[in-house]
Order: sequence, then C-alpha cells, then structure tokens
Amino acid sequence: MTASNSTPLTSDDDWWRSAVVYQVYVRSFADSNGDGIGDLQGIRERLPYLRDLGVDALWLTPFYTSPMVDGGYDVADYRDVDPMFGNLTDFDNMITDAHALGLRIIVDLVPNHTSDAHPWFQAALAAAPGSTERARYLFAEGRGDDGTEPPNDWESIFGGPAWTRLPDGQWYLHLFDPAQPDLNWRNPEVRAEFEDVLRFWLDRGVDGFRIDVAHGMIKAEGLPDVGFSTMTTGQRQVELLGKGRLPYFDQDEVHEIYRAWRPILDSYPGGRMAVAEAWAETPQRLARYIGPDELQQAFSFDFLDATWSADSFRKVIDTALAESTIVGAPTTWVLSNHDKQRHVTRYGDGAEGLRRARAASLLMLALPGCAYLYQGEELGLPEVLDLPDEMRQDPQFLRTGESRDGCRVPIPWSGELSPYGFGPDGSELSWLPAPATWRALSVAAQAGVPGSTLELYRAALAVRRSHPALSTGASGVVWLETGPGVLAFSRNAGEAVLTCVVNISGAPALIDGYGEPVVASEALTAQGSGHLLGVDAAAWFERH
Repeated sequence: MTASNSTPLTSDDDWWRSAVVYQVYVRSFADSNGDGIGDLQGIRERLPYLRDLGVDALWLTPFYTSPMVDGGYDVADYRDVDPMFGNLTDFDNMITDAHALGLRIIVDLVPNHTSDAHPWFQAALAAAPGSTERARYLFAEGRGDDGTEPPNDWESIFGGPAWTRLPDGQWYLHLFDPAQPDLNWRNPEVRAEFEDVLRFWLDRGVDGFRIDVAHGMIKAEGLPDVGFSTMTTGQRQVELLGKGRLPYFDQDEVHEIYRAWRPILDSYPGGRMAVAEAWAETPQRLARYIGPDELQQAFSFDFLDATWSADSFRKVIDTALAESTIVGAPTTWVLSNHDKQRHVTRYGDGAEGLRRARAASLLMLALPGCAYLYQGEELGLPEVLDLPDEMRQDPQFLRTGESRDGCRVPIPWSGELSPYGFGPDGSELSWLPAPATWRALSVAAQAGVPGSTLELYRAALAVRRSHPALSTGASGVVWLETGPGVLAFSRNAGEAVLTCVVNISGAPALIDGYGEPVVASEALTAQGSGHLLGVDAAAWFERH
C-alpha cells in the first residue's frame, strides 16, 4: 500500500472530541494467511476500506500474547503480539499505513487482570504466601474451618465465585475467569509496570487506549462482603453493574491511577487519548473519570441500553450532554460492541430491527461528541443466535450459558459462500461460521447499491465530516417541538442548520419546515411542501 492518494494524519490535538472510531475485533475482521483467524496484516490490507467508509480512527481489541481463554483479554505479555495475529513488525507496518491514510489507532489496554500464564502469576504460584511475588495480585486466606470457604462473597462477572483456592490453602481473586487473576493496584510495582506499558505503545505511535474494566482496578480496603449472592437471593451481583456500588468496582482511589497516566499521555504530541470502559452507579460518578487531569472519554453505555422510544432516547441524551458540559469533555456514544448483542437484533431483529438500527445510527451520528462503531454494523449485521454450542469460545458461556460469540462472527466481505472473503482467495476457514443470509450483507453486495446500509453509513459519515453544523465548533442539541413519538433536534454553525428527525411514533410522520433532506435511513415521500418520514426511520434536513 502506498500513501500517494491518502490524507496524512493531521496534527489536531482535539481530534478525539468529534471522532468516529471503528472498533475492530481483530480475530474477526480480515484473515491474511488463510488460517481462519483475523490478523494485523488483514487489517492493514483493509485500511483503504475504512478510510473510504469515512471513520477517523480504529480501536483494536487485544492482540497481545495470550492463551486466548477470554479472546485475548487474558494477557500474558503486554509488550508483544500473539503469533496468531502476527508480530511487532506487522503492527508497526499497519500503524504506519494507517497514519498515512489519515487513520488513528487506539489499542485495548487490560490493566485489571493478567493471564494466569503471565510470568508474574507463574512466579506467584511458585512463591510462598506473603511473598513479594504474591503481593502483585490479590491473595487472601479463606474463611470457615481450615480456610475452606472463599475470603468473601464476591462473584465473578462470568458467573460463580470470584475466588479460586490453591493447593497451599490461599485463595486468589479473579473477577472474570479463573485464568484472569486480578492485580493488586495498591502495589507500586504494578503501577510502574503499566506506566511503562503505556510508554511502550505510545513510542510505537499509538494514538490512544481503550481501558478495559477501567472502574475495577481498586478494591475496597478489607475486601468486605457485598451482602448478597446468587446462592442466597437468586440475584447475580453483576446485575448491580451501573446501578449500585460494589466493593470491587468504582472505588474513589482508582482516580489516582488516571491522574498519574494523564501526564504521560500529554507528554506525547498529536493528542494522545484514553477512553474508559467504566460502569458507575450514577452519571455523576461516571463523569469523574473524565477531565483535564484524568481521561479524555468514558463510554456512555446508557445510550446503548436505551429502549426504542422517544422518551428513553431523549432522557439518555439530555443526561449525557449535561454531564459532558460539567466536565468539559465530549460525550461518547455507542450502539454495539464486542460484549453486547448487535443492535439490529436488540431492536427486534429482521426487517424491523434493521430499520430501527439504521435510524438509531443516524440519530447517533448527528449528536455532538465522539461516536464508536462496531465492525459490521455498517453492513446491518444481526446477532448470530444459532451458533452450535461446541463452536462457542466465550468463557462466560461455560459458566452461565450466556455467550458473546454471536456478535463476534467474522464479517462478510464478498462471495457466495461462507466465510465470504474473510480470508485470501480460496480460503474456506473461519473460526466461527457465518450464516448463509450474510451473502446479501457482504461489503461487495452492498457497495455502490443505493439504499444499502453500507452506503447509508458512507453518506452519513461524509456529511458528518463536511457539514459545518456537525463540526466541533457547532452548537449543541436544540430540541424542537414535534408530535408524540417523534424526536427532532437541530444543530447549527452560523447560518448553516442541520435537523435530525427520528420517527418512533408507529405511523408515518409529516416533516415540514426543516429544509431539504440530506440523508435518510429510508426513502422519503414528498408531500406538499414537506416529506413523509416512514415508521422507524430517521432523516437529516438542512437549510442555510
């Protein structure tokens, strides 16, 4: 690939305030060598597609050395690439090409826990209780006769107890899989290690970090009980996530970590940033992760969780915008990711789900702030609900029966047969199978086809990038009076005004007085001086 016709990376330090970031689930994006697993070279070969789609940056899920118990979120070496995905030279070549095409690269950082194959944990297993090796993790004595009961009632997010006992009698904490032991972030050695990891990747040119479980690194002193468990009440502790306080999440002391990281980010040129995957019981507590002395962004999962109603969307949007004003940081919108059911399926699946997903995408992309897309949503991909159990690899499935594999199926590029161009010509391998219905959803099947979801995204992203009313300097959201079940807001920059209208009313809605249509999720019907907007549809209108 050459950069002769590319747009070089700009030096805008505030690029992240209005960026559209495309999440690449590395093993499911593009396979360059035919082994059925996506890799860094595959990403490199598909960079022009992402540039032409109109996104600003890519967020890559973990590609580090790992036993892959949890899809790479169990890291054994934070400074190297797993051979499954390539090597450091492949990473360097990919980031060089991405920058030449005007695309920034955000990498996933997993600081709450390591793999049990990490040299630190292997050393801890070989060392005695009370040793410096074990002090890097959270080891504790058990309760009950002879310490045979776990140290407290904490549960794993993946189901079951959050503690595993070693043959010597001590227990170690793992808020996720037993193969993912939690680090002790009160240990200065742990903090120094991750500051060095940050610098390692910043030196290689990464533009930012997505921080996994950003709310989880500090646990309450004394490791107190939650007070209930699935065994005693039937309610899983994870159900409190984002709704209440847990002694192992969102502790005040976690902010010390980010106040130490921010000067490191700021010491590099080009607006290096970090976004928190954080859950907190209130928007106010979530906003504490953001600010000039902490992180630049935190995901707004309330938008992802909004129900398909005008009231739900408006409440979530208003709350997020109010909090962003307080902290002086942009809102961060997301509809799907590698941990959540794809929004086509959440919104009803089939034709109804796709209609709503297309409309929700236009709603999101018209809002101020940063938007995160999940690979394949620009193709209108639904969740794959019928994967054979023996093919599922999510560790959560083994413990709870719940699986995230359905949103991780490799995306279709071209062709009539699975895996639809995922690998090189002639390759038939894919780590998860794509359904036969996806042949009509491939990039090749949709490219250049008027009305396709891919062309809708391309059109919307082009308008978002070029329209003054959607720029960083434009106004915020101004809600407009509408009929029941219709959302409408405008944004403006001087004389340029863009209005986004979403029809959730259950009947076609007459839209008039907002100017000419710019992009719409479904074809509009002219009626008098206005237009009929169909059920579960959205459109942007402009006037100057």
